[in-house]
Amino acid sequence: MSLAYLHTIDCAEPHGDAIWDIAWSAKDDAAISISADGAIKRWNSTSGQVLRSLPAHTLGLVSLSVSPDGRHALHNGIDGLTSLWDVESGEVVGRHESYVRSGSEASEPAWSVSLNPRGGTYASTGGSGNVTIHSALPETFGQQQAVLQSGRGKFGMRCSHSPDGARVALAVETGQVYIFDLESNALTATYTSHAMSVRSLAWSPDSQLLLSASEDKRIILHDVRTSSSGKPGSGVVASLTGHSSWVLSTDISPDGRLALSGSADKTVKVWDLAARAAVSTVQETGEVWSVSWQPSSAAGSGAAFVTGGEDGIVRWYRAAGTG
Repeated sequence: MSLAYLHTIDCAEPHGDAIWDIAWSAKDDAAISISADGAIKRWNSTSGQVLRSLPAHTLGLVSLSVSPDGRHALHNGIDGLTSLWDVESGEVVGRHESYVRSGSEASEPAWSVSLNPRGGTYASTGGSGNVTIHSALPETFGQQQAVLQSGRGKFGMRCSHSPDGARVALAVETGQVYIFDLESNALTATYTSHAMSVRSLAWSPDSQLLLSASEDKRIILHDVRTSSSGKPGSGVVASLTGHSSWVLSTDISPDGRLALSGSADKTVKVWDLAARAAVSTVQETGEVWSVSWQPSSAAGSGAAFVTGGEDGIVRWYRAAGTG
């Protein structure tokens, strides 16, 4: 099987530097991007025009997490300044300087952040290789609630909540992926699937599968379900290969059938997860740092996606034969 995806539109006002993260939001079918130029922008996915933006941060923005309803965008700067943006009002409703030590609490600059889909908290990771849970409520934003320890002092590259809010996954620079249960705050699984740093994580909509994308040029599909005995699931389900350089980004379609990957080889690949095969390849002009499926579409799940990367341009694609 092969699929064709057509390039439909570019953004009207490109970022001044590389786009490091992007998300196609459920609210108003808009896309949100962050960049090394310090800007966060919200885009009309039909016209490519900027709907709203914030004044650029003095340093680059490296991590983005959007709430399931699309109303809030959590973003983090390279210095560890974490902010919560209400996209309806245009106001920043929470700000936390994660690099500032507060009382007896240990602190470290956040690198990657993730909103809990259930609301109320967010997760961060950084130099310690642990996950810190913080309050996401405006009145207590950033207050530390728990520290989930991986047991490895390696840099945390990415953290990501499962869609059901029950787990958080952590990826580190040495290639390990850790799964934490948020009810018990316990480490429930460790995967050593990669030989190099893991750059991106993506959960299936049912929270049963996890994709990891790595500098070792591979994308690994993990089964994170637990058996009746409480033991972790089968671990590695599939290894997807085909990129010729680092895999920098990944995402799973809303119906769980297809996956996206963006690479330093300047391509985006679409994967059929059941067939364990790439079914489409799109060539871009620079390294592809972030990819995101459209949350839902009248034309069908997996009908469209958005990308961002080295050249600062947001690009939209749709499956051939869809409107």
